[in-house]
Amino acid sequence: MACAEEIQALVKSYRGDLENDLAKYERLRDLDIFVLDNSIRESTVGQLRAHTLESKWDLYNEVKKCNYKDIIVASFSHMTRVDDVWMKQLVDTGVDRCGLWAFSEITEGAGASKVPDTETVPVGLRKMKDAGLWNVIFEVDLSDVIYDFDKFPMEKMLQLIKKWLVWCHTNLHHDSKVCVSFRDLAETMPDHPDRVFMTVDFLAKLPANIRPYGLMYEEPGKTMPEECGNWAKYIRAIMNNNNWKAHLLVHVHEKYGYCDATALQCLMDGANGIWASLCIEGASMGAASSTVTLMNLVRMGNKKVLKKFNCSYLRKAAIKITQITTGIDPHIKQPIYGARALDFVFNLTKDEFDLATFFGEHAPVRITTLSSPEMILKRMTYLFGQDPQFTVEIARNMKEKMLEDLKSNRKEEYMSESGLAILFDRAGGKLSEKMRDVIAQKKEQDPYHQRLIAEIRKTWNCWDLNEEGKRDNMLQYDSFYNGFMAPYFGCYRCSDTKRALKAIDMDADGQVDWTEFCVYLKWAIAQYPNVKDSQELLDIAFRKGIIPAMRDGTK
Repeated sequence: MACAEEIQALVKSYRGDLENDLAKYERLRDLDIFVLDNSIRESTVGQLRAHTLESKWDLYNEVKKCNYKDIIVASFSHMTRVDDVWMKQLVDTGVDRCGLWAFSEITEGAGASKVPDTETVPVGLRKMKDAGLWNVIFEVDLSDVIYDFDKFPMEKMLQLIKKWLVWCHTNLHHDSKVCVSFRDLAETMPDHPDRVFMTVDFLAKLPANIRPYGLMYEEPGKTMPEECGNWAKYIRAIMNNNNWKAHLLVHVHEKYGYCDATALQCLMDGANGIWASLCIEGASMGAASSTVTLMNLVRMGNKKVLKKFNCSYLRKAAIKITQITTGIDPHIKQPIYGARALDFVFNLTKDEFDLATFFGEHAPVRITTLSSPEMILKRMTYLFGQDPQFTVEIARNMKEKMLEDLKSNRKEEYMSESGLAILFDRAGGKLSEKMRDVIAQKKEQDPYHQRLIAEIRKTWNCWDLNEEGKRDNMLQYDSFYNGFMAPYFGCYRCSDTKRALKAIDMDADGQVDWTEFCVYLKWAIAQYPNVKDSQELLDIAFRKGIIPAMRDGTK
């Protein structure tokens, strides 16, 4: 066993190493980050549903709510597409175009010879001129995939870039902001980093009036964070050597789970900005989002980000842009803006930086077998209000029921209103009218589930009308028995039937209310969403919900 001196030496070494490793994050705390929003363009890449004019406006409005000033609004091609029409609409509204950006190729094409056309004005520039836009992102390729640099040496490529820089300031706007984007940096750096460094040095030495506003590069999700960070480090070093204070922006694709870490690494190593969508949606598996990147800066204490952007709206914007793009909510486990990103899971202790508090939202308490009785009570009170039945003892019983379910191979959820209410009932509680009303007001979202409940309601209505010729959403005990209970209970007068009716009749008025019955139907759907028909739904409601509740009520 190590002596006390050895242990203290380890402690000292650990603290020293940790301090050195974390020192690099200090840059993020003070970084005045530049954000070039790409939500309108990136979120549609690779999607099954392209953006309509209406959805582009919706996306644009969400981006503006975040106080993003610079926005990529189009990528023009020879085909007439939604971008062309939407840009005309956008410009016609009189919007300030100083922060609007569009992509353009650096050449009209290369063809089989792999030698770029140096004379024809690229279609992206022509369409930008027609649309009245003047901030350009030039896409530049420097690997051997697109061009033959033996036939078209780097010196000619640099002159071609310069030619179109001059053209932008002459033909688009004298204050054109132009960024040069190294589209294939990941393919170029392993074998030809010299081409990249030569290009950066050339651009840095151009006259100030045509020098680019910034440089950009993207990473396809294949490289490690440190490698991608080194690209930023060396590009920034060349810029600094030439006293060129331009922006250096990074865009990182997801592939192996590194995208957000890679984006932060690049910011630590020399990049000062990102071009990204507010959400991860995009080509292939998506890309690092500005929402996650900015919130990481915020949690590290970056005050500039809070002053510059509407950070409290980032989560809502990311959710809405995901919905507009995909038609569904973000993945529930998506960091920052997924449904479970704010949850308490193990206890009720807040993190030092609490996301829920920051976004002004309620942090749901996730109910699992790991939840404490206090967490169960908190969730019960949040859903159903104060109730004298909600005690630590009943919460302990509820947790024991959860463990019993697992042991008996009964896998259910306890987060929903119906799931938690039935668990409470099975643990010895008495379902209240408030619980019934809360669950009744919760509408089913799935059309198939709506149809199943509608079929059962149709049978209910027949028995309801048979009683007094008018519908009042109430069934007498005998009507409810004949309409629904008979397959599960031998006779109307037997004790088991009476106990089951008592379990359903929450307000003890001698009748079964439709909303009381719905508690069990909605619970059955929540637990077993793949039911094949309304009869199976009834079977589950009775055999797994009502009958167990009846038995638990006898103890």
